[in-house]
Amino acid sequence: MPNWTQFYIDGQWVTPTSSERLDVADPSTETAFAQVAIGNSDDVDRAVRAARRAFPDFAAFPLAERIALIARIRDLCIARTDDLASAISREMGATLGFARDVHVPAGISHLSEILRVLETFDFERSNGRTRIVKEPIGVCGLITPWNWPLNQTLCKIAPALAAGCTMVLKPSERSPASGLILAEIMDEAGTPPGVFNLVNGDGPGVGSAISAHPDIDMVSFTGSTRAGVLVSQAAAPTVKKVTLELGGKSANILLPDVDFPDAVAKAVARCFINNGQSCNAPTRLLVPQERIDEVLAHARAAAEAVIVGDPASPSAQGPLANRPQFEKVQQMIEQAVADGATLVCGGPGRPQGLNCGYYARPTVFLATPDMAIAKEEVFGPVLTILTYTDIEDAVRIAEDTEYGLAAYVSGRDIEQARQVARRLRAGTVHVNYPARDPAAPFGGYKRSGIGREWGEFGLEDFLETKGIIGYGHA
Repeated sequence: MPNWTQFYIDGQWVTPTSSERLDVADPSTETAFAQVAIGNSDDVDRAVRAARRAFPDFAAFPLAERIALIARIRDLCIARTDDLASAISREMGATLGFARDVHVPAGISHLSEILRVLETFDFERSNGRTRIVKEPIGVCGLITPWNWPLNQTLCKIAPALAAGCTMVLKPSERSPASGLILAEIMDEAGTPPGVFNLVNGDGPGVGSAISAHPDIDMVSFTGSTRAGVLVSQAAAPTVKKVTLELGGKSANILLPDVDFPDAVAKAVARCFINNGQSCNAPTRLLVPQERIDEVLAHARAAAEAVIVGDPASPSAQGPLANRPQFEKVQQMIEQAVADGATLVCGGPGRPQGLNCGYYARPTVFLATPDMAIAKEEVFGPVLTILTYTDIEDAVRIAEDTEYGLAAYVSGRDIEQARQVARRLRAGTVHVNYPARDPAAPFGGYKRSGIGREWGEFGLEDFLETKGIIGYGHA
């Protein structure tokens, strides 16, 4: 079991300065199964000092040694897949199978991908007489969310280690177990003391301290747009680099020539992945007006086929991750009904027979673009269907949002689908429901964020670029 009441700082488990604790609840039972220590600015300062001391030596680590370290971490994560999956399932409600088959491999994929990138990445190159040098940015604060706890942590740790940075990690206080196991893995892998540090806590106490700390050179944050603004404001006085992966309200355009039964079924499935708790979920389904009756029938059938229940069941969709999220989803469903959206299936309340746990009914609405359910991020198993008259109308509706994290386009005419994809202002556009690609850049336009993660694009964000002019003079 993870060490719930201590932090990992400077290569050892240490006692927090405060005795404050926070219950960690199993969302399937609504009961606490552990208490995690809650840190404060003193704990953050201790971790930052350790990271600062470690930085010069780790920045000078030979690349081969950094590669070997990342490979050991990857292998240990693979070896502890069952432990990580069990922790993820219990802390945020993912089914055990989904945690083992998707959550954990997704996180590990970032370690494998960064190893691939490092095979050919140029940290130095010549540009005439100027030498271009890519150097580690320094001490990094990593603030990660509860919805994909391992994936969103390793997609930051992997490039930070590859670049030669040291770091202080604050996992979400709502899903801390997988982060604590990861600290055990980092220790077992032989990560040098001070390179990786973990301080648990909440946003106001630890997140703000990390964001504002004068000895942190970069903050990489994943979470809500509201919280991202607060991170940026706290970081501004020290002019540190900030990367933000924030919210989304992704459009999913089904072009008129698509295979509607197949495409709608996939649209519902993609929207409901991880119980809809993904920032890039395709939550706005745009379909031709003339096909709406067919679309509604297919969407209803797909949503009603989803089995909600015990996360231990191989066929179930588990609960939402925590009480605040459950209450938010319920409120937004109720508001959509009050606003006049057509309830296709689902609705407020728990599924029949589930009287305990943060379970939500898979829900589909037919709405208009001006409704809140079509504009605001729900972060639950809620799909909103919108109609369009022609391709221009579809693009206009898709772009009528403050977000730009992801978008989706499906159609038989691949060239038309590609053309529509190019017109959408989003960091990632998926054409015909492709498989996940950890080498692709991940990040948002507009209020969905700043910077990119994954693969070489994530690595670049942890590097500074230096030009040594005259380097090539004879």
